Amino acid sequence: MGRIKALNCAGCGVFSCDQGLREKGPEWCPMHSQEEVYVEAFKEYQKPDIQTLALSAAKTEAAGYCKWTRVEEVMEFSKRAAFRRLGIAFCIGLRNEARTCKRIFEANGFEVFSVVCKTGGRDKGEWGLSDEDKIEKGREFEAACNPVAQALLLNEARTDLNVLVGLCVGHDSLFIKYSEAPVTVLIAKDRVLAHNPVGALYCARSYYENKLIPSDKRR
Repeated sequence: MGRIKALNCAGCGVFSCDQGLREKGPEWCPMHSQEEVYVEAFKEYQKPDIQTLALSAAKTEAAGYCKWTRVEEVMEFSKRAAFRRLGIAFCIGLRNEARTCKRIFEANGFEVFSVVCKTGGRDKGEWGLSDEDKIEKGREFEAACNPVAQALLLNEARTDLNVLVGLCVGHDSLFIKYSEAPVTVLIAKDRVLAHNPVGALYCARSYYENKLIPSDKRR
């Protein structure tokens, strides 16, 4: 069991950390009790590869704040970090978006390697899934998503940065776990909300409240 019993920054109404007033946080703030964590984190930032990522990210944020789209930010971050080989791990349902992404990256001087989620061509039954667990019941062959292979192939390509384009929830987790290169998300899949998952949060107190919050927990 972890040493920290609770972390509740999402419930904080102070955010003194944003003002550099570490002592002003609520009593349960980890800044009061977990100083060793922050010391350890700062040491990590001194490692050359981690420092490159951190500084490149901060410089990209400052330079493109409210000006650059996320696609532009991915490219600008990559340039600042001296990344030239970009991997795209994409869902077959977003193959057109992946193709457009590849074209944009290549037009800006990057070498691009892309891998579709269905690579390997294995049926879901081979993974231990029953017919009931398939999207189309009774279908003779339904290709399984293969995020581990996507990651391993991009590892073999020695990519500098891997970009996720619409991988399923959980499949994205597996990809990130096995990817040797840093990973960023360009598109987070949400089939219902046109791949804009934050829309559900914006509507959590109105249209989607009955879908997301049990009736006895609503305010």
